Amino acid sequence: MIKVPEKLDMLCNQCSMSLAGGCTIRGVCGKDPDLNSLQEALLYGIKGTSAYYYHALEVGYDDPRIGHFLAEALYSTLTNVNFDKNRFLELILENGRVHLEAMKLLDKAYVETFGRPEPVEVPTGTAEGHGILVTGHSYKALYELLRQIEEMGLEDELKVYTHAEMFPAHAYPELRKFKALYGNWGGSWLYQKKEFAEFPGVILGTSNCVQQPTKAYQDRIFTVGIAGLEGVPHIEDYNFEPLIKRALETPRMKAYDGGKLLTGFHHTNVLAMKDKLIELIQEGKIRHIFVVGGCDTPHKGMGYYERLTELIPKDALILSAACGKFRYNARDYGTIEGIPRFLDFGQCNNVYSIIEIAIALANELGTDVNSLPVSIVLSWMEQKAIAILYSLLYLGIKGIYIGPKPPEFLTPGVFEILRRQFDLRLTGDPETDLRDMLSKGTKVEEGSPLAEELD
Repeated sequence: MIKVPEKLDMLCNQCSMSLAGGCTIRGVCGKDPDLNSLQEALLYGIKGTSAYYYHALEVGYDDPRIGHFLAEALYSTLTNVNFDKNRFLELILENGRVHLEAMKLLDKAYVETFGRPEPVEVPTGTAEGHGILVTGHSYKALYELLRQIEEMGLEDELKVYTHAEMFPAHAYPELRKFKALYGNWGGSWLYQKKEFAEFPGVILGTSNCVQQPTKAYQDRIFTVGIAGLEGVPHIEDYNFEPLIKRALETPRMKAYDGGKLLTGFHHTNVLAMKDKLIELIQEGKIRHIFVVGGCDTPHKGMGYYERLTELIPKDALILSAACGKFRYNARDYGTIEGIPRFLDFGQCNNVYSIIEIAIALANELGTDVNSLPVSIVLSWMEQKAIAILYSLLYLGIKGIYIGPKPPEFLTPGVFEILRRQFDLRLTGDPETDLRDMLSKGTKVEEGSPLAEELD
C-alpha cells in the first residue's frame, strides 16, 4: 500500500509517465507544482462554465464560441501541450470572459423562456395537499413538471415547493402562473438530508448540489437531467408520470403559515429605479453597497458571512445571489426610502445582473466602478463560484474578499500572483474587514475590460 503524505506539493497521475502513486514533487514531464495548480484552476473554471452553458442548452440557447473555448481550454491541460504559466494565467482570465458570456446567455435564455423576473414574496409554509420538493438549478425541469401536473388536472391535489437554488423560480412569470407552484421549503443544499427527511412528499433532484439519500427518503426521491444518484429512479425525457404517481401515494400535507421570503431582483427591475438609487447615493443616504453572495459550505468560517451581514450599517444595501444567503436572508433588513436593503438576485449565475447594475451606476455617475462605494465578499464551495470569480478578475475588479478558506488547488505561489495582481483577499475578522470595506470600496484595474466598457 502506498503511503500518501498529508500535504503534497502536487498530485498528477494523468499519463503513463506518472510515478507510482502519481507525481507529487515535480512531473516526469517537467511540470512543476505552480503549473499543475494553474492547470487545475483552469479545469475547475471551465467545469463551472459548462454548468451554465448546459442550462442554457436545456432551453434551446447556444453560443458555439463558448463550446469552442471549453474544448481549447480542456485540450491545453493535456500532457506535454503547454508549459507556459503566463499563458495559463491568460487562459484563466479568458475563462472569466467566456464565463461572463455564459451567464449573459443563460440570463437571456431564462428571461425569454420564463419571463422577466419580478420581486415576489414567497411562502415558506405549506399548503393542503400532497407535496413535491424540487431542488437543484433546472428551471426547465420545474416547468415541465408543473405543466404536466396542470395537464393532468392535479393542481389542487399536488403542490410543488422549491428548495435551495430553485427558490428564485418563483420570480419568473411563466413559472409562477402555475397554480401548483406554492412556496419554498428549507434552505441550502447543506441541510438537505435533514430537510428532505422531514418533507413528507416526493423529492426531485435536477442538477448539482444533490446528495446520496438516507433511508428516511430513499424511496421517494427521483432525479432528472444531469443529476443522478445510485439506486434512485431517473426520469427520462422529462416524463414525470412515475414521480407524480408516487407523490399521490405520500401523506397529504396540512396548511401551515411559515412566513415569507423576498426574491426576484434583476438588473432590469433594479435599474428601473436607477434615478432613485443615484439620488440616494449622492445624498449619502446609501453610503455603501455590499455584494455578499456565493455558495453555502459546512466550513465553520461561514459564520463570517452571518456576522458581516448583521454588522453592515443601515445606510448600506446588500446584494446577494446563490445559496449562501439562506444563512442570513430571513432577517428583516428594512428599507431605505422604500428600497429593500437586502436584494436577492437568485441563483449564482444571477451575479451577471449585479455586474450589469455596477456598470450602469458607474456610467450614470460619470465615473468608474473604482469610485463606487462597492465591496464584494464571496463564499465558494465548488466550481461555478470559481468561474464567477474569474469573471470578476477578468473585468479587473480588485479587492475582492473570498472565503471561508483559500482554494486547495492554488499553491501559495499562484495565490500570491493573484494577490499581487488583483488584490485578492481572504476573509478574516468581519469587524476589521467591514471597516476596511467602508473606507476603501472596490478597485478596478486601469485598462481592464471593465474600465474600457465604462469609457
